[in-house]
Amino acid sequence: MRGPLLLSLSVAALLSCGAAATPPPAAPAPVPVTAAAPPSDLAASWRPPLSTRGRYVVDADGNRFKLRSVNWQGAQGSWNGSGDIDDPANHHDGEKSDQMPLGLDRVPVERILATFHELGVNSVRLPFSNEMLRDRRPVPDASVAANPRLRGMTPLQVFDEVVAAATAEGFAVVLNNHTNTSRFCCGLDGNERWNTSQSTAQWEADWLALARRYRDNKRVVGADLYNEVRRTVTDDANWNGGDAHDWWAASQRLGDRLLTEANPDLLVIVEGINWQGIPVDGLPHWRPTLEPVRAVSHTLVDSGKLVYSAHFYGYTGPNHTGATGLGETSDPRYRDLSREELFATLDRQAFFARTAGQHFTAPVWISEFGAGHDETDPRTRAWFAAFVDHLIARDADFAYWPAVGWAGHGTWALADFDRSGRRSGVLEGGDWRAADWRRLVTAPHRTGPVPRSDAWDMLNLDHADAVQSRGVRARGDWDEGARKGVCPDGQRLVGLAHRGGRGLCTDAGAAPAADPSTVPAVVRDERHVGPGDWAYGYTKYQCGADRFLIGYSLRGAAVSAVLCATADRGLGTDGRTVWFDRGDNRPDGGPGGDFAHGAFKGQCGTGEYAAGVAFSHAWARGGAPAALLCRRA
Repeated sequence: MRGPLLLSLSVAALLSCGAAATPPPAAPAPVPVTAAAPPSDLAASWRPPLSTRGRYVVDADGNRFKLRSVNWQGAQGSWNGSGDIDDPANHHDGEKSDQMPLGLDRVPVERILATFHELGVNSVRLPFSNEMLRDRRPVPDASVAANPRLRGMTPLQVFDEVVAAATAEGFAVVLNNHTNTSRFCCGLDGNERWNTSQSTAQWEADWLALARRYRDNKRVVGADLYNEVRRTVTDDANWNGGDAHDWWAASQRLGDRLLTEANPDLLVIVEGINWQGIPVDGLPHWRPTLEPVRAVSHTLVDSGKLVYSAHFYGYTGPNHTGATGLGETSDPRYRDLSREELFATLDRQAFFARTAGQHFTAPVWISEFGAGHDETDPRTRAWFAAFVDHLIARDADFAYWPAVGWAGHGTWALADFDRSGRRSGVLEGGDWRAADWRRLVTAPHRTGPVPRSDAWDMLNLDHADAVQSRGVRARGDWDEGARKGVCPDGQRLVGLAHRGGRGLCTDAGAAPAADPSTVPAVVRDERHVGPGDWAYGYTKYQCGADRFLIGYSLRGAAVSAVLCATADRGLGTDGRTVWFDRGDNRPDGGPGGDFAHGAFKGQCGTGEYAAGVAFSHAWARGGAPAALLCRRA
């Protein structure tokens, strides 16, 4: 079906393609970029695997590893794939490619990687399609003309070689599931959601297989779960809707499976929703990006592995798909915003997630942005410079789209190669983007050790279990038939919502640690409630001596049981009751943030631990949590 909606969505989805609407001729401004450190220095400068500490990505030594990245376009599909990419007759709507990173027909892979070193980056976002993983046909010889040793290989085997070459040079590689089919995204092409042209089970199986395939290569550092989730003709993807199109739930589940079943070293990278609604003036439509994370964030089974991701291009906007003509709305594009408006919008849509001490705190990787070298629109040029200013001011992780293209077709690439292998782009000068690129990759940024920071994590039982402890998972179902929430290992439960099933976990303050030699105790009665009724008239499930809450379960809205860990030391017994059935009752400033938006919440202080939950089975209250017993640690 080709109609107005398809056209508008197709243009919007060019976010991934790095293409703008009919750019005008170039206006050169020669500014070369200085060369980067040699490959040996890059390999020696960091030690895998990567993890996170607060808003920063760190290496195995705890040193900040700023993702200064480029996208190596191509394996997800980009041209028709006859081998003659320069022939316009072969551009049949970008249907198929030879499913490999671009440039292998023009220059050796070593030269492309040398270009990446010169660009000053340390990491590569490497797209793939699910179709590519299963294509057993050898790639055409013409597609690897400059790399004859790749002849006769399947697309996945070529992908293997590129991954091995890039990581051998010291680059960190992030695998990016860009599309389902190998058609160039984006539009109504079967790639709108992770499950549009394949089942969610197949998507998960493909990811698990790929993560296992590269498990022994420690410089394969991340799994970017899916690119630019967006609307189909009939419906939107949603965030925590509890159905088959729930992107929050799908990414949460797959992230946990990758860490527990395939490769515990990977960073799990989750992009927000790229588009919801029908892009017509008068109807609701917007680009959610990461804004839903404020209300519902991810808590992975391994804390310290989550990275959030967002994409920004000047021709799109917070409520604009990027369409020109048919399907275009009257909403402003990012390039139409003033510098101050742009900065505020970027912070609202994405960079807020780096705020310390929140349930959503995580690094934010701007894994796509870019502009064409032949762009002369002063608004787009001003947007690009301002966007780079914002990346520098926020010391942000980034990935430019794309790194490699074709002279005559790759107007957005940082480096274009013609058929003779001659290179043009920001490294040679004559490219208006060069000065901004140089500023970006050479800007001062935080380096060195990053101290460990307090973790604050949300448990979301709205629609399913949230058992985020490896140890508890290994012991099986501790309250069959109920919805269960358990904090990640090393954390304790400090907050609960009166309705909806949300909880808050932390390791902040003088936190008691669980004794690993003991089994958590399930409590379903009042046997541990001592003298002095801390919640008169209410049923109380309380941990025994020297135990603290790490989990809870619900049946409907009613408390079903609590889970208590044995502390590795003696705990205090002085306590207080924190009621939250008629309003919020949280410490000043609310460390951890609003973990249950719209619901009453109770929360112990950072120097306390929760030892019990009180609830009433009265008809009006329905057994929902009403109070916490908070004790000094």
